[in-house]
Amino acid sequence: MNTDSAGTPPTTVEARLALIDSALSLPFPAGEEREDSGGRSSGPGHHLLILRASRDFWDDRSPELGEAAEQEIEAEFSLLATALSERWGEPETVDLWPYLERDEEGADVAPEPLGQLCGLAGSMQVWRVPGGTRWLGLAVGQADPEFPIWLLAAVGEAATLPG
Repeated sequence: MNTDSAGTPPTTVEARLALIDSALSLPFPAGEEREDSGGRSSGPGHHLLILRASRDFWDDRSPELGEAAEQEIEAEFSLLATALSERWGEPETVDLWPYLERDEEGADVAPEPLGQLCGLAGSMQVWRVPGGTRWLGLAVGQADPEFPIWLLAAVGEAATLPG
């Protein structure tokens, strides 16, 4: 991931777009190989990036603090979504709740990165990248109330999304 020496994610829309462009051109790991660099996780057919993270809420879960952090991340989401829409047109909204299903043994049945995203967000905005076989998703998510709120980008193979 393109971070500074302290591992901080990019702070401008332009830098986030450059990171997205890099992920769109990055090959997916082969076979069952998985990679995790902290800011990016990759596996067969997908990349998932944390573009921005709020502070965590372990010490203070006050509604005011959480709402302020969420508003800040949502504003970043809006700026990035606008830039992506100018580039590729209006996105489609993909509901992630249906991907929460598990098989009889309790394993996720959703293809990645949808399996990870559905545990973090309820929906995402998706652009199908013109001239390619990949899609880009943008979402705001949080694993649990104590964890940071994340601005996430996901890259997947076109076959993993219906439509």
